Amino acid sequence: MAPTVVLVTGVADQLGGRLAAQLADDPAIERVIGVDTAPPSWSASEVASSRAEFVRADIRSPRIAKLIDSAGVDTVVHAAPRSGAGFKELNVIGTMQLLAACQRSSTVRKLVVKSTAEVYGGGAGAPAVFTEQDAPDRGGDAVEIEGFARGLARRRPDVVVTTVRLADLIGSRVDNALTRYFSLPVVPTVLGFDARVQFVHIDDALAVLERAISNDLPGVYNVGGDGVLMLSQAIRRAGRLPLPVPRVAIGPATRLAGGRVELSPGLSRLLSHGRVIDTTRLKTTFGFTPKWTTTTTFDDYVRSR
Repeated sequence: MAPTVVLVTGVADQLGGRLAAQLADDPAIERVIGVDTAPPSWSASEVASSRAEFVRADIRSPRIAKLIDSAGVDTVVHAAPRSGAGFKELNVIGTMQLLAACQRSSTVRKLVVKSTAEVYGGGAGAPAVFTEQDAPDRGGDAVEIEGFARGLARRRPDVVVTTVRLADLIGSRVDNALTRYFSLPVVPTVLGFDARVQFVHIDDALAVLERAISNDLPGVYNVGGDGVLMLSQAIRRAGRLPLPVPRVAIGPATRLAGGRVELSPGLSRLLSHGRVIDTTRLKTTFGFTPKWTTTTTFDDYVRSR
């Protein structure tokens, strides 16, 4: 089903903001509405060429249902979920309110949810490579959000629900906890561990979301660049020095090293045990092959830093 009126949540973040701007440049889409509690952060040049409308709204508010109904939204892209202890209410309660609005709407025909590979958790007994058939870890905002999306798919079988589980996002112009971590003068690592890490370039993440919006591709899809890097390799490629510390000290050591780095539980597990996802289903069923590998994604970040 080709979209005509698209609502994108989380446009204050880079991914959601750039997605809304790119969708607005598609002449086949009549209207793009970006929603967040703060103004978009995409660049001035992208704003100037974009037809996207910004609506300051909290998705936890009943106002979101009125907006969906009054605008005749047929496609909802939930790009708002954010990592960090301070976002649990926005992630969980906001998703519940948004998806309840979608369920009641007579116009919504598609929901695209931006999720994360953090749903798999990670640990000493975890699989070497996670597939979509592996059960999500217990707990965590992303796990709850995906559960709400599955509930909507059961209650509204006429709505196409697509969930994309992104590997850790990085690349040029990306500012998040991971890019700030690799920018530290000395990079704390977990003593005795050298995690395998996998990244997805922001351009590939945007391309996957756009494809999910433009095509009916229900289901769950892992999204990540081919190949892996050892954490020690990534630190060397970034021109930084590792500082091995006991696992319990990784958070305090990161804060002492300087910078605005908040290690979420998912990121802490990544730095200890690593996380690699299988993208076969993305390439075969979804029909998309990432242009950027894990290594070229990381090198793009290093060049742009």
